[in-house]
Amino acid sequence: MSALSEFKKIIQELAPASAGLHLVIGVALVARFLHGLIPAPTLSKSISEISIALLLGLYVRNALGVAPKFEAGIKFALQRVLRFGIILLGLRLSLQDVFAVGVSALLIVVACIAIALTLAAIAGRVFQIPPRLAALIGVGTAICGNSAIVATAPAIGAKEDEVGFAIATITLFGLLAVIFYPLIGQFLTLSDRAFGMWAGMAVNDTSQVVAVGAAYSAASLNIATIVKLTRNTLMAPLIVLMGLLFNRNQNAGDKSRSTLSLSKLIPWFVLGFIALSLVRTLGIAIGVLPQNVDQPGNLQSAAALLKFLDETAKFAILAALASVGLGTNIQTLRGIGLKPFVVGLCVASVLAVVSLSLILIAGLG
Repeated sequence: MSALSEFKKIIQELAPASAGLHLVIGVALVARFLHGLIPAPTLSKSISEISIALLLGLYVRNALGVAPKFEAGIKFALQRVLRFGIILLGLRLSLQDVFAVGVSALLIVVACIAIALTLAAIAGRVFQIPPRLAALIGVGTAICGNSAIVATAPAIGAKEDEVGFAIATITLFGLLAVIFYPLIGQFLTLSDRAFGMWAGMAVNDTSQVVAVGAAYSAASLNIATIVKLTRNTLMAPLIVLMGLLFNRNQNAGDKSRSTLSLSKLIPWFVLGFIALSLVRTLGIAIGVLPQNVDQPGNLQSAAALLKFLDETAKFAILAALASVGLGTNIQTLRGIGLKPFVVGLCVASVLAVVSLSLILIAGLG
């Protein structure tokens, strides 16, 4: 899909999404207000506005209810607004920063992907769940959460109910990660870099990674975003490999080729993030953008613009995480079933421990 057609699609989605976007923005503003009421700096860091927005959204959805007219806007915020925020985060970092973090983490990312997929296959056999369901849980944990599940499903011939179970499982453990990862990081006194690496490697969906990183610190958010986008770029070869491993017949192969598109395999927001990192890099090189927004020097106008865009990115991410809460039905998560839940728990827990151990052993923190 071209950039122009994607832009037209976004414009067409805005009108029906209006009511839901107002709800999402309202929840985000209330979350920011409540966070501002927390007096102690240490407590304010422990309880982030991101976590408040997520929990507030969950409360509104499951205690008060959300009318159908709001659904389009909630979905728009999660899919479009979040990616817009991630793209703007590219202006925080130069390409040197992106590649330095991404390359240093790449080997551990590959190792964690292999461990997650292997463990999912083993746990799936032990608990006797369908191999394709186990594979989807493994892929969702290893790469890109729900996006990876949806993209991989046609390549391995997964059924709709298997896709639904896998998405519900990944969503549940991602929500738990948003709540508990920052608390664990502070208990272990992890550095911003170590925590960002850990969040980027071990948390499932992109929205959840961004939430976990932002809940810890701005520096952790930068690192977590880069590492997560590095994981995302590995989705294309992994889907091809999964398709080969499941020995698709010719008809299934034709179906997958018609279903999968380049935009699904290489997310456009990853390219947008890199493009704005390139803009920041070139701007610094030719002296029109400051190296550090907080120390603008003679580039006050440019620094003010970068500061504004950075605040816009933060609020976009806050709104997107409010939409995660507003879009999560607890009753649906209860229907996961014990066996898929246990498989997801095994994979998520082992990946969390192994990834953090490798980060600390390799000295990347």
